[in-house]
Amino acid sequence: MSPTDPCLSTLSFDLLSLGQALQDGRTTPEDVVVEALRRIGDDPHHAWISVRDADTLRAEARALQAAGPTGKPLYGIPFAVKDNIDLAGVPTTAGCPAYAYTPETSAFVVQRLVEAGALPVGKTNLDQFATGLNGTRSPFGACRNAHDPAFVSGGSSSGSAVSVALGQVGFSLGTDTAGSGRVPAFFNHLVGLKPSLGLLSARGVVPACRTLDTISIFALTADDAHRVFAVAAAFDAEDAYARPAEPHGVDLGALAAPRIGVPRADQLDFCGSAVDAQAWADAVAHARGLGAEIVELDIAPLLETARLLYGGPWVAERYQAIRGFIDAQPEAVFPVTREITLGGARPLAADAFAAQYRLKALQRQAAQIWRQVDALLTPTAPTHPTIEAMLAEPIARNSELGLYTNFMNLLDWAAVAVPAGFVTRPGATAPMPHGVTLCAPAHQDVPLLHLARRWQAALQGRAATLGATGQPLPAAQPITPAVPSGQLRVAVCGAHLEGQPLNGQLTSRGARLITRTTTTPDHRLYALPPIVTPAGQRLLRPALVHAPGDPLGRAIEVEVWELPAREFGSFVAAIPAPLGIGKTRLADGSVVPGFICEEGALAGATDITGYGGWRAWVGRAG
Repeated sequence: MSPTDPCLSTLSFDLLSLGQALQDGRTTPEDVVVEALRRIGDDPHHAWISVRDADTLRAEARALQAAGPTGKPLYGIPFAVKDNIDLAGVPTTAGCPAYAYTPETSAFVVQRLVEAGALPVGKTNLDQFATGLNGTRSPFGACRNAHDPAFVSGGSSSGSAVSVALGQVGFSLGTDTAGSGRVPAFFNHLVGLKPSLGLLSARGVVPACRTLDTISIFALTADDAHRVFAVAAAFDAEDAYARPAEPHGVDLGALAAPRIGVPRADQLDFCGSAVDAQAWADAVAHARGLGAEIVELDIAPLLETARLLYGGPWVAERYQAIRGFIDAQPEAVFPVTREITLGGARPLAADAFAAQYRLKALQRQAAQIWRQVDALLTPTAPTHPTIEAMLAEPIARNSELGLYTNFMNLLDWAAVAVPAGFVTRPGATAPMPHGVTLCAPAHQDVPLLHLARRWQAALQGRAATLGATGQPLPAAQPITPAVPSGQLRVAVCGAHLEGQPLNGQLTSRGARLITRTTTTPDHRLYALPPIVTPAGQRLLRPALVHAPGDPLGRAIEVEVWELPAREFGSFVAAIPAPLGIGKTRLADGSVVPGFICEEGALAGATDITGYGGWRAWVGRAG
């Protein structure tokens, strides 16, 4: 496959499709960068601020090919970098030519991606100094939407999103302080990962609000975002705001029936758009179709938190980030950006402390949500305005776009924006994307990505497509974990089953039911003689025995529960002899910890194998 080969010109740049073509030799890294440059062309969407020299890119691609793909999970994948993130040897402008400087080294995250084999194509357009959610606040031109250029692309990471949506690169880096990694994903039919704060190093990033900033990832699929995150997420001791990944706990994305919260109907605002209101209703129905239990929630604490970001003293952080520059050269800053940023010079230190106190109270209130649900589903933005409407009222229209995003980093939550099909939007010349956001507490990034994959896979049945390619969602592939789960699974077959007398020993330790299944068909099940608990309860107990080759063996019903690893020891310690924990072989071929019985302890036990499971026997015996 060569750059002029029509197969390459139509090849999707999603990481799986392009990665397979590179691995099996149907194309080369050099072919890919040449094709990426062809797709960018003269950039009518104003997605790019600077594209790297073709000869330099080709030389880097040839060097990469000579080194080979071993140990490079992103081998040959072209990517874009938002122009407030450093790329060695390429000017960083932050959307302001007078501010530009040329870094000698790349940002920490960019360097990790390059070392993983990815090829940076250039720097993308943005709302100046990452101040805005719409993509029009740039002296390099308003970045135009990938599906209809009359509509805003979303910001501040506008060019990063559009470059992926147009198939020019495989993925891109943005930043997210108030929604800049999510709103552009909605407007351009992408997945937008806003990681937990500190998991992606911000070293080498021009700050907007340093305490709230994170690098974000735009991709065509949740799996693609996950692959990039797995490479990028590494603790950087030189970033004072970095933190190591913590165990994420129960994988909500793997739950058969996750509890998903949605805002109360009277707290939803679509700025008068019936199209967006209906699209939201469809998205909630789609969540139910995944098996989710939908729980309506009061999100008043979230909405109040959102108002703090620009209505409170946090705007002072934006001023502090470029204080020396804007004080010296205010005329060099885009007018609306200058107005917003200089407003940050007015709050008093006392105002900042008062806001921090209020935020702490709101964080406590908002945390109660996670006692009721596993994840929260919200609109990503209320509606999708045109560029003309945005320029007519730039501050008011921009503020509307942050309604469902501004609270997220203040609350220290993780989020993934996902496509939710297409809508017929008034004035649009083509079907326009719609999107929603899934969020959860910090360090839940991987479970959210798993849930996002389920969301996209199910959306496939509603004729969803990938970007501009129209190609089907690729099959799932193994991904090296970027965040540990901190969980262990255990198979139970008797008194610990849901609804049985000892199930509380699991639920009191935060365990969740993962699945109901059976063992392999070579097990025997016995009922041990009953014991009397200290509370005087007569307790029936099972004994599951692996019996390979036994003609009387059969598959036995079990439940697989997952509990925090820190709780596993106390759970095991509470198991009375002759039972203990060994390994249980499940019908799908996996092996998990499960109950075993000491050898020789079956004297006096009743063989109940024929019942196929404990509940059936208890029901008959009871």
